[in-house]
Amino acid sequence: MTQASLRDRCAGPRADLAAATAAALHVVAAVLVGRHLQDTRRTLFVHWPPLFADWSPHLGPGTPAAVLVAGAVVAYGPSVAARLPWRRLLLAAWAAALAWTWSLALVDGWRRGVAGRLTTRNEYLTVIGRFPDIPAALRDFTQHIVSGSPDPWPAHIAGHPPAATLTFVLLDRIGLRGGGWAGAWCITVGATACAAVLVAVRALADERLARRAAPFLVLAPAAVWVGASADGYFAAVAAWSVALTALAVTGRSVAWAAGGGLLFGLTCYLSYGLTLFALIGAAVLVAGRRRVRERPVLPLLFLAGAAVVPAVFTLTGFDWWEGYRLLVVRYHQGVGGTRPYGYWVWANLACTVLVTGVATAAGLRRAGAVLVRRRTAPRAEARLAFVVAAAVLALLVADLSGMSKAETERIWLPFAMWLLPAGALLPGPRAWLAAQAVLALLLNHLLFTGW
Repeated sequence: MTQASLRDRCAGPRADLAAATAAALHVVAAVLVGRHLQDTRRTLFVHWPPLFADWSPHLGPGTPAAVLVAGAVVAYGPSVAARLPWRRLLLAAWAAALAWTWSLALVDGWRRGVAGRLTTRNEYLTVIGRFPDIPAALRDFTQHIVSGSPDPWPAHIAGHPPAATLTFVLLDRIGLRGGGWAGAWCITVGATACAAVLVAVRALADERLARRAAPFLVLAPAAVWVGASADGYFAAVAAWSVALTALAVTGRSVAWAAGGGLLFGLTCYLSYGLTLFALIGAAVLVAGRRRVRERPVLPLLFLAGAAVVPAVFTLTGFDWWEGYRLLVVRYHQGVGGTRPYGYWVWANLACTVLVTGVATAAGLRRAGAVLVRRRTAPRAEARLAFVVAAAVLALLVADLSGMSKAETERIWLPFAMWLLPAGALLPGPRAWLAAQAVLALLLNHLLFTGW
């Protein structure tokens, strides 16, 4: 081994540790500055800045299971992911992500951690009774967004296009009523985001990197917020949109593009901000540009699929653009208009560190290094780094917009899922996985993460 290569091998881990340390210090700064601002000015409207949470050290029925799952994934996750047949790995990753998310949710108990999450005054289940006639409710939806309008929607309903609320209305219609079923839906569907990202990484990069990424996706601190918030469900829909598009640009069948477009259209009608997933989708098309040139029908199929959900809602009477315009008004009428941009524009990123973990910070450093030397880097790593960079860009645009001040640990879950695969670039994964697990366990046992 040459002296230069030995120096490179030693410098890499040191730089990883420096990136992780810088991320941790960023969180500490956000906590200290946020605590000062909240104590002196009362303008942050969070009890444990930068998170929307309360200090509440506790144990719960999910504690033993969470510790057991964490220990098993740290000890055996990398080796199992390396040798399982691919389809079994996808199923195992989903099952492990489910176990991890359910365990963390149940640390707070069934009622507080799952069944009561979506029944609080700002949540979706409080308005189920206002949808006896779904087409009529959609036609009138924008009439109740702004505060001061007749019967204004609660915050989360007003803050999203109606597909979000309609999901829970339809669950109620088929007999899956109440907060328990709604929470179970969000956890079960939300955990599939892990498998979706793995499918996309394998298609765009290679199977080796997908296998290396699997334990990081399973043991993500993000699971604290996936269980049980609607944003976990949104994250899965967005992730499968990208995964199906990735299959279309790398596989034999271009029909996947229509499915990817259909789910992208649904994503945009679940959350206004998730239109930024167009950046990640564009990165997928660029990564598969050779296939796109060979089969020009592919983007047409994607656009055709993407038009379906908007067409249905528009024909029913909901105007997405009017809804977004009124949301901006509502946002500035509430605490969003008071929370200081100068703090949240960087403190939001501290929330992202807590959602994705310090291992992801180190992985992002590695991804950045790959992009810098992309001409000489392995092609698979360069493709992975490119898609991760698109997710970072989408997140930064959301941050700079000023429409995401606080609560981004939940709101940005869909973007966070695409930062986690950067962990595949890290050597010595078990130590990093242990750091991820410890962070999630501390967050869930020391804080009560409400929304």
